[in-house]
Order: sequence, then structure tokens, then C-alpha cells
Amino acid sequence: MTSGDTSTEAATTSGTGRRAVSVGLFVAALLLACINLRAPFVAVAPVAGAIRDDLGIGAAQVGLLTSIPVLCFGLASPLALLVVRRTGAEVALLACLAGIIAGAAVRSAGPFWLAIAGTVVIGVAITIGNIVAPVLIRRDVPAARVGAVTGAYAATLNVGAMLASVSTAPLAAWLGWRGALAAWIVLALVGVLVWSLFLRRQGHVERVHHPATDAPVVWRRPLAWLLALAFIGQSTSYYGLTAWLPSLLSDERGFSAEQAGFAASLFQICAVAGALGVPFLASRLPLGRPSWCSASSGSACPSGCCSHRTSSSSSTRWAGSPRAAASRRC
Repeated sequence: MTSGDTSTEAATTSGTGRRAVSVGLFVAALLLACINLRAPFVAVAPVAGAIRDDLGIGAAQVGLLTSIPVLCFGLASPLALLVVRRTGAEVALLACLAGIIAGAAVRSAGPFWLAIAGTVVIGVAITIGNIVAPVLIRRDVPAARVGAVTGAYAATLNVGAMLASVSTAPLAAWLGWRGALAAWIVLALVGVLVWSLFLRRQGHVERVHHPATDAPVVWRRPLAWLLALAFIGQSTSYYGLTAWLPSLLSDERGFSAEQAGFAASLFQICAVAGALGVPFLASRLPLGRPSWCSASSGSACPSGCCSHRTSSSSSTRWAGSPRAAASRRC
């Protein structure tokens, strides 16, 4: 999970209900919508050099285009929760996709300040999706399948990031960096279409509302602190590598933009394996072991990144990437 997913409990305002469509159709529509929750800002990394040259900015300014959405995952969570509560989970997901479309259009439309403004809109919109997607899964998927569907959701995020890593540089060679970043609007439009058709087909769903209960004081539990530290480690390593790996490969290894994007996509593929494998592992471990697995794997991420930096051999330089990526979902 990413930092934007930690508030899903508070966003659950509706109780369980009966859907007029199958769970499989619901999951397929949800995943097609959620494939947009990483691609819009991961797409910046393969064309960072072109953005820097065209806008006349430095590496720090380019870094804002990839770091602002991650910052929004934390800072914009209260606003995202308000949207979910006011509109309902289903409409909130549509609002998320609409925000991604608007932000991507603004980001590609003009000078650097517009790129920043569009990036903020994208970050807030994705924060809404980060919160509402797990809510929908926990609410509308049978309990026995929640783990598997959550793993599929996590894997879908990385599939979207992989597509952005491998496709943006070739698109930029054809359309320029502005056109390449704006091209991901098409994927968001597909998500809007699919989710809208799903909502129309399911019709009205009656829900049973449950009274609110007092939440446990988790900050008094050592395991909660360990998990928080683990998520800090995995988020730092994952988003740091996602943002800068293509540039490092271009500058340090002499890769072309297309080659660097393809190599960075391998990092996302490893994360897909972790996302699908962890629910399988968790179902076969004693109670409590999955949390310790998550915490230990998250703390291993920084060491993997350090080996990537300090080792002189090519094989060890790559060691940090799969390790950090697989542990992202452990």
C-alpha cells in the first residue's frame, strides 16, 4: 500500500449491500479505472530530460513534478475523505478520474507554473482514488476474496506504472514530451467510460448502514510504529527509484530515453510479482506473521537501494530495484 491508502477505514460511510451485477464485473471495472492511479506521474520520469531542456529548469524543479503527487497522498487525504463522504464512493472514483484528465491537460498546456498546477490537481485526484478503491473492495467483495482482489488492485497500479515507463519515451519521440504526457488522458477516459457504464448497469444499490464504533488506539501498539517505519522506507525507495531511475540510467549508463524507460519498467514488473504473491503468502502464515513480513521487507528496501548505489558490478547495481519493488507490496 502507499501512503495515500492509510485512511480507508475512516472513509467507509456506507454499509454492505447487494449489487445487481457480478463481483467479477465489478472487479474488472474497478481495475480498469484504477490502472490510472500511478501512470500520470510515473510518465514524467522517462521524459525528465526533455522537460528540463524545453522549460529551462533544473533537476530540482523537474523533481517537483514527480514528488508533488506523493506529497498530496498525505496532505490531501482530509480533502479526499471529504469528497468521498459527500459524493459516495462510486462517484468519488469518477471525480478522481476527472481530476486526472483535467490535471494532465493543464500540465501539458503551458509553462512550468502550469505544469506545477496540473501536477497538484493530479496528486489530489489520485489521493481520492487511493482512498476510495480499497473502500470499494472491502465493502463489495466477499470477505474470502478481499485479499486476492486487493493483490490484483496493487498489481494493477504497477501495471499502469510499467506501461507509463515503457511507452512515454517512444510517444515523446513522436508527439513531444507535452503530447506524450497528455496521451495518458486517453487511458483515463477509458476508465471513466468503463466505470460509468458499470454504474449505469448496476443501478441503485440498497445498503445497510452500521453504527460507528470506537476505533482502537493504534499508536500505542509497537507493531503499528514498526509498520509506519516500514511504509516510510518502502515509499521513499519506491518513489525515489520510480522518479529517478530512468534519468540515472541515461546519465550514468548512457541509455537512450527509450532504453531507460524500458529498463525502469522491469522494476514495476517485479512489484507486480510482489503484489500478487503477498496475499498468497499471508494466507499461509500464522496470525501476525504477514505484518512482520511487511515490516521487515520495507526496512530492507533502503539497503537494497544502497547496494544499487555503491556496488561497482552491473548485476549488483540492479539488485536494489527488484528488491525494493517486490517489497513494495509485501
